[in-house]
Amino acid sequence: MRVCLITPQPDHPLLAAAAGLLRTAGHRVETLDPGTAAGPPAAPLADVYLLKARTPRALALARGLERQGAPVVNPSTATTLCQDRTAMAELALRAGLPFAATRTHDSLGVWAASGDPVPDGPVVVKSRHSRRHDLVARVDDAARLRELAAQWPQEPVVVQDFAPNSGWDHKLWAVGRRVFAALRRSELTPEGRGPTLPLALGELPEGWAELVLRVGEVFALDVYGVDVIDTGDGAPLVVDVNAFPGIRGQAGAPEALADLALTRAAAHHG
Repeated sequence: MRVCLITPQPDHPLLAAAAGLLRTAGHRVETLDPGTAAGPPAAPLADVYLLKARTPRALALARGLERQGAPVVNPSTATTLCQDRTAMAELALRAGLPFAATRTHDSLGVWAASGDPVPDGPVVVKSRHSRRHDLVARVDDAARLRELAAQWPQEPVVVQDFAPNSGWDHKLWAVGRRVFAALRRSELTPEGRGPTLPLALGELPEGWAELVLRVGEVFALDVYGVDVIDTGDGAPLVVDVNAFPGIRGQAGAPEALADLALTRAAAHHG
């Protein structure tokens, strides 16, 4: 099989380890850098493409490959949807997932200047468009809102009510039907984001692993992350979904990714 990685960083630990497993098994692994590629490659196409990039050029490249009939993991439409937190929330809530209620403002600066008061109790303000180093902050009062608006005046944002929790986020990932888990101190705590701690699946509250797989079905994702907080007595609240995250340090994740790539390639030919 020929497996192609769509990424500018083929040395990413997850990709490099999965690629090593595939090559050891006799498969060919190539890399397509969306930052330098002029467009979709000419035939013959690879048997499957792994889309580990979310830039406009990467998404355009993936769409071009899909138009030629190539299987792409994750599909470009699913990857694009996960970058828009408004669309993400709408889809999740329509599907009945326990997702945080989400409101949208086209401009943080306009909202802050509008006189529309901050809702009772703290809220979480996030960039509408998910990307590296985007805005994620807790807002308790109008003064904090004005402070953020001065730094991000033109930023489209979503607003979610702050749900009381332990201060730890459950970082859950799926590769195909394999679920992985870890704990990470929330970046909204006074101490800021802390290290990622391993978490056995058996330590998750009942039904959480099944919830992760349901998210994948709703969003048409094969490799993805789900951020969940425990609001009490094991009640989950999904606050974010990410297409093809890093999944660093999770034993078995490279093997799961290599198996998934071969399964998708075989299904395409089968």
